[in-house]
Amino acid sequence: MRALVVDPAAPAGLRISEVPEPEPGPGEVLLDVGHISLNHGEIAFATRREPGTVHGYDAAGVVVRAAAGSPPAGARVIAFGAGAWAERMVVGADAVAEVPDSVDLADAAALPMAGLTALRTLRTAPILGKRVLITGASGGVGRYAVQLAAMGGAHVVAQANRQEGLAELGAHEVVSELSGVAPVDLVLDNVGGRLLVDAWGLVKLGGSVQNIGWASGEPAVFEPYSLFAVGRSKSLNTFGDVSAPAEDLSTLAGLLGSGRLSPEIGYRGSWEDVEAAAKALLRRDVRGKAVLELT
Repeated sequence: MRALVVDPAAPAGLRISEVPEPEPGPGEVLLDVGHISLNHGEIAFATRREPGTVHGYDAAGVVVRAAAGSPPAGARVIAFGAGAWAERMVVGADAVAEVPDSVDLADAAALPMAGLTALRTLRTAPILGKRVLITGASGGVGRYAVQLAAMGGAHVVAQANRQEGLAELGAHEVVSELSGVAPVDLVLDNVGGRLLVDAWGLVKLGGSVQNIGWASGEPAVFEPYSLFAVGRSKSLNTFGDVSAPAEDLSTLAGLLGSGRLSPEIGYRGSWEDVEAAAKALLRRDVRGKAVLELT
């Protein structure tokens, strides 16, 4: 089969190559993959992986061989797991969810990593009636987080340089800088660097910052004792729990099928032109997600 594999000599650090087909083991599902989605970190750090590794985590396709507890053979599904950017993928039965008939698989492919990150991070604290700040809100995770936080009854503050459409997705405030923003209960930080430091200063006692990305690539320098506060503890956390995601993938697919969640795809193309897609992501030219069709 063909797959996108890591190649440090390739322009995007990736190239299409022939690789052996994967063989499913106990509890694993075999998929025919039709669409994949790219995430910024996967592209930015692709060459940190072993050359020849089949890359990527997000895929949508059709079940070829089912496993106990998975959707049946022939089902249209989304999946989250290593080695997704290939014509065939093997993934655990607990990481696959059926896609409603009303949902295009290209749209569904945009969900797994970004959708799971947004959904699970928002669950780290009660958000009903709370102020939630989302930095880097124009990206894939950010645009899902804005929608899901608004659904959950939060007052959503979206920080982004590219602000198109964020108010329509449910943001109550859309800002480029954090100066003048009132204190918040929860921060989902996709940017890192100076913005992370500023966001920390806005968190109320008892609140938290969930650091889920570092798009700035810049260090975050905190002043001495700036992490200390008298009163209820507030916390700065990293978050990356994507274990056993089938149920949450099903929730996201259902929201997409009901029209309550927009896939927010800002780039569509063929995986034959992965270099162009990668460059667009790294330049921050993509509003939301980048989805490629296997051709």
